[in-house]
Amino acid sequence: MHPINNYRFGAYAVLAMGLINLRYQTGSSNNLPKSSILIAIGAGALILTFIPALTNFFMRKGVKLIALALLAVCIAYGILI
Repeated sequence: MHPINNYRFGAYAVLAMGLINLRYQTGSSNNLPKSSILIAIGAGALILTFIPALTNFFMRKGVKLIALALLAVCIAYGILI
């Protein structure tokens, strides 16, 4: 398995959390803007992983650490909303 798949799994998890929050919190105030943040981040990150020119960028150690931290923040945000 190529290491870029880890980014794809993380991006898909954030995207799925946003879609699940959108569906199951129907009727809550400001649900669409809150869930849209996760949906946009997840979809954007997923699209970026399919650009071949960015593969070397994603494989840098510093980028991996930043991506892991951002994933944790997005998951925490998804739980808190």
